[in-house]
Amino acid sequence: MSFADPLVLLGLLGIPVLVWWYAAQQRRRARAAAAFVAPALTPSVSPRRPRWRRHVPMLAFLLAIAILIVAAARPQRSVAKPVTDGAIVLADDASSSMQATDVAPSRLRAAQRAARRFLADVPSTVQVGLIEFARTPTVLQSPTRDHALTEAALARLPRTGGGTAVGEAIQTAMRELMSVPRVAGRRPPSAIVLISDGASNVGIGPLGAARQAAAHHIPIYTISVGTPNGTIQIKRGSQTVTAPVPVSREQLSEIARVSGGRAFKASDAAGVSAAYQHLAARLGTKHSKEEITASVAGGALLLLMLGSVLSLRWFGRLV
Repeated sequence: MSFADPLVLLGLLGIPVLVWWYAAQQRRRARAAAAFVAPALTPSVSPRRPRWRRHVPMLAFLLAIAILIVAAARPQRSVAKPVTDGAIVLADDASSSMQATDVAPSRLRAAQRAARRFLADVPSTVQVGLIEFARTPTVLQSPTRDHALTEAALARLPRTGGGTAVGEAIQTAMRELMSVPRVAGRRPPSAIVLISDGASNVGIGPLGAARQAAAHHIPIYTISVGTPNGTIQIKRGSQTVTAPVPVSREQLSEIARVSGGRAFKASDAAGVSAAYQHLAARLGTKHSKEEITASVAGGALLLLMLGSVLSLRWFGRLV
């Protein structure tokens, strides 16, 4: 919970003063009664004292005052609302190491399947594009609200091959997002979803590209797919040999951190799907602050009414 006018909460410092004043009044009444009534006559003068009940109405009033002060500070809560606009670019790694089958049926195919589920879960008002990258990035679909076009582009992902140009993929995705038409002079909220299995080894530095994305308020959500035991078959001369391609997560995590996004780790197909599902929910909603002053003030009024009713019922007076 946050407050629009937090300085008003300084009024809560007066609550202990009111408690001290009330306790002092109770002691003064007790001393006054003792001065006029002998201790031996107290049972006959006041045979039934209310004890704890006499403090309950005042406790309700004090709590009501405290809550009213909180209400005056205009409390707010964060509420998730469906996104009515926005743009996302999926950046899929199609380098040679994505052939590895440690994530069935392969790292790349698992990513494709999960991306299709992602498209099904993201609101239709959100524009989604797709790029693939190995040594160089290629735009397969610019951001569009017609998710069927993006899904069709997923089927056109090329056969894997070549190095991993993560930095250039980020810059290409940024250019696509920056070209999305503005609405009322404002660029729609944007994000990049980057899925890969390793560190960049071709082209510009990915962390510099991530900082550029952060400067344009474009967070990058990374999904590292694969296990430390991944292998692929490669040609060496006339022979085919097995080459290890362990997943490298450190750089992808740093890219997400620098850009203001979040990093996910997926060591199997279910993990890839779970990461995409989480992102669909996260990117399909936005959190905005909603003022709850009326609700808080209503609770204070109920306490005031409760204190008044109890005081009238038990003591025949309002206070």
